[in-house]
Amino acid sequence: MPQTLLEMAKDLVQAQIEAHRLSPAEMHQALHQTYASLHALQTQEDTHSSVPVATPQIAPKPVDWRKSITKHTVMCLECWQAYKQLSVRHLKDHGLDGRSYREKYGIPRTQPLSAKATTAIRKEIVQRSRPWEKAPTFLKAHGKAQQAGAQRKSTKKKA
Repeated sequence: MPQTLLEMAKDLVQAQIEAHRLSPAEMHQALHQTYASLHALQTQEDTHSSVPVATPQIAPKPVDWRKSITKHTVMCLECWQAYKQLSVRHLKDHGLDGRSYREKYGIPRTQPLSAKATTAIRKEIVQRSRPWEKAPTFLKAHGKAQQAGAQRKSTKKKA
């Protein structure tokens, strides 16, 4: 006994949910879209027409990027997989770079594309090593400040 279109759409959406590619919140929208696509395909098959039938497009809901970045994981909004950080290599697989990914999903350019715990660890390491103190411009400015302080002390002693 052949399946009805609704049963086929339900099976497809359920398989996507079980594969963790679709959140339960998006299930209703995906079910309607899948049903509409299957219905259009059936109509095309019934008429034996070679003219493709346009499937109705439902506008995608805007994605809230804030929910994709948690303490220990960051979800890729393209493939919905969890990582500790979104690397250049991973974004390249989607044909994006960091800048275009941020623009596409409205993420501020100062927001790191890594989990909050990973960002905190890196920040702590930088604070401990203080790399700005080893920079030539910092050393030069710090040396001038010490010279100026030494000159002030020597003029006070003479007075």
